[in-house]
Amino acid sequence: MKIKELCEAERPREKMLAMGPTALTNGELLAILIGNGTKGSSAVDVGQKLLSACEGKLPVLFNKTPEQLGKIPGIGPCKAASLMAAMELGKRYLQEKSFIGKRIITSSREVYDLMVPILKGLDHEECWVLYLNGHNYLTGKEMVSKGGAGSTVMDCAQVARKALEKGAAGIILVHNHPSGSPLPSKADTARTKSLHDALNALEICLVDHVIVADDCHYSFSEDSKVI
Repeated sequence: MKIKELCEAERPREKMLAMGPTALTNGELLAILIGNGTKGSSAVDVGQKLLSACEGKLPVLFNKTPEQLGKIPGIGPCKAASLMAAMELGKRYLQEKSFIGKRIITSSREVYDLMVPILKGLDHEECWVLYLNGHNYLTGKEMVSKGGAGSTVMDCAQVARKALEKGAAGIILVHNHPSGSPLPSKADTARTKSLHDALNALEICLVDHVIVADDCHYSFSEDSKVI
C-alpha cells in the first residue's frame, strides 16, 4: 500500500506534525527520511526493510556505510546520503551535549555516559584519551588509535607525551569492545600497566581505564587492578 492511500492520521509525516516525533516508530521516522518508496513498496516498507537488515538495532544502522545502505532495495545514493546526514547529526548532538561546559569526572559511569555516544555499535575498536586538570575537570578528549574487531594498537609513550604537551594532571584511557563483553583481556591489562608506568615517570596520573561495551562498562580503577 502506498503512503498516500493510508488515512491521514497514519501517514508518517502528518502523524509527526500532529502528534510529535515520539509518536512514530523507528520505521516511520526512517520513512520520512527516505521520502518515497518503490513500485509495490511504500517508504514505510523500505524503512522496515532497512531496519530488518540492521537486526532492528539503531546502533547497527548508525554504522552502516553508504555502500551498505545502497544495497537495501529502495535506497539509492541520494537516500543513503540523507540517512547518513541525519545519523551524523544525531551523533554530533550527543557528543556536544555530553561535553557542554566544565565537567568534572568522578566515576566510571560518567566516563561511560560521555563516551558511549561515540563508541556504541562500532564494529572495530577505538582507543580514546580524556585529559583532566588537577581537579578532575575534563579539558579535552581525542582518539589515539583505531583498530580491528578484536584489538587496537596504542603507543603508550606517545599518549604520555601528548598528555604532557597538553598540561594534563591526569588522563582516563577509554576503549570499546565490539564483542559486547566489557571484561579486559590480558593485552588490555598489560597495556594499562605500561601506560601507568609511562605516565608515572612524568608525574601524570592514570585515573582510570574504562572499557565500553554497548550497554555496560568495566573500570580498572574500581576493580583495583593495575591502577
